[in-house]
Amino acid sequence: MKKNNANHSPENNKKNKRSSFLRMLDYVEVVGNKLPHPATLFAGLALLVVLISWLAHIAGTTAQHPVDGHSIYAKSLVSGEGLRWMYENILHNFLKFPPLGYVLVVMIGIGAAEGSGLFNTMIRALVLGAPKRMITAAIVLAGVISGLAVEAGYVILIPLGAMIFHALGRHPMAGLAAAFTGVSGGFGANFFIGSIDPILAGISESAAQMIIPDIVVNPAVNYYFMIASSFVVLITGTWVTEKIVEPRLGPYNGTAERMPIEQLTRKEKKGLRNAGWALLVTLILLALSVIPENGLLRDPESGSVLHSPFFRAIIIGILLMFFFPALAYGITVGTVRNDKDVAHHIGKSMSTMGGYIVLVFFAAQFVYFFNYSNLGIIFAIKGANTLQSVGLTGIPLIVGFVILSAFINMFMGSASAKWAIMAPVFIPMLMLIDPPYHPGLTQAAFRIGDSLTNLITPMMSYFALIVTFAEKYDKRYGIGTIISTMLPYTLIMGVVWIALLVVWMLLGIPLGPDGPLFIK
Repeated sequence: MKKNNANHSPENNKKNKRSSFLRMLDYVEVVGNKLPHPATLFAGLALLVVLISWLAHIAGTTAQHPVDGHSIYAKSLVSGEGLRWMYENILHNFLKFPPLGYVLVVMIGIGAAEGSGLFNTMIRALVLGAPKRMITAAIVLAGVISGLAVEAGYVILIPLGAMIFHALGRHPMAGLAAAFTGVSGGFGANFFIGSIDPILAGISESAAQMIIPDIVVNPAVNYYFMIASSFVVLITGTWVTEKIVEPRLGPYNGTAERMPIEQLTRKEKKGLRNAGWALLVTLILLALSVIPENGLLRDPESGSVLHSPFFRAIIIGILLMFFFPALAYGITVGTVRNDKDVAHHIGKSMSTMGGYIVLVFFAAQFVYFFNYSNLGIIFAIKGANTLQSVGLTGIPLIVGFVILSAFINMFMGSASAKWAIMAPVFIPMLMLIDPPYHPGLTQAAFRIGDSLTNLITPMMSYFALIVTFAEKYDKRYGIGTIISTMLPYTLIMGVVWIALLVVWMLLGIPLGPDGPLFIK
């Protein structure tokens, strides 16, 4: 009896539960990786959208637009109009797909930095100088801050996280996962106000004015809660990486070449200093283009910084911040002797993007076929109406809204597009209950849900890029590997983040400047 009791002790039960959870993740990975190649999968999904759009059109599937009440019909891609649209727009869909241009442009700077040896030396300096136990937290934190320029986080930081872990002898997928968590969590958590904040606030304000015509929702309405949320992402992201993801992955046995960690030579140290000076000069010039009231890259009409050419084309600024330091480093250490060397480094880096370009072609068709058919909008509206009809109130309603936002994000990638559909339904609804909730609270709940499932939805624009990064370390890695690796972050961070929101509401803490919980 004693032995039986020992086997059923709380410690053993906890261990068995954790083992079951890890076995479930293994199952998700196996099933996911048995799917076809990601390019084939996206092509199949695009064809599936064509079929579903036809069936939905025949069934007369519609939804009422929450703003003006007009009917939104499912559009068939099998009709004459739909077939003509596909034929005319396949090329356009590929060219306008945001990750394609962002990645290829920034690869010019990355190629120069990688080919000159700057990346190698930077990582060695980081590995040799930083406390080893702080590396994971530093990568997650950098991901959160990268929310100011989301493209930079996905394109640069995520592969860099994998490279750093690999250089340290740790599993590169764990570094990729830590960076991915910080970048995607950065949508709903940050220490700074970014370009997405005015967009969401503007949509929230328009929806709220349906009830109170003169109400104002400022871009910093969630700022206090965003700062607190940053610590949630940082702490849970670090803990899940080190306690769940990395132990599950085990040692890395792939064939990717590991960056050697050798002491820096005197010439390399001088190259890093010169690269630092080049970066400083570049930052000063960029700052001078937006800080003065007559700055060249400010909006010429309104003088705005957030809605300016600088932020609309921030990827060019990021390119320059890699390119000029790479030149300074390469000239110093001798890896850049002339223009031919620069072109060679960039071309070599670009040559590795062939598989990604193929993947993006089919992913773009899937996303834009889905948008054209109106299926994403219809699913979003019907899901919102379902939650509204359940009759929840107070904290359960807010928690339910977080979960709904997370669910809708699995089918509709664009955050601003989702919020434009959901805000006119939920903001007025929560303003009319007792007590009436401020629009900033509804917006904060939406951002939590949207951030959580960014980690596991193929509808996220950069998901195909994440798969490409993973395949660099093992050709067998696919969609199942990414989803199974990121699922613990979604689940655990979701519980902690929702708990933070509930405690915040119970304590009645303002969400940000002029961001109370309730409308007075």
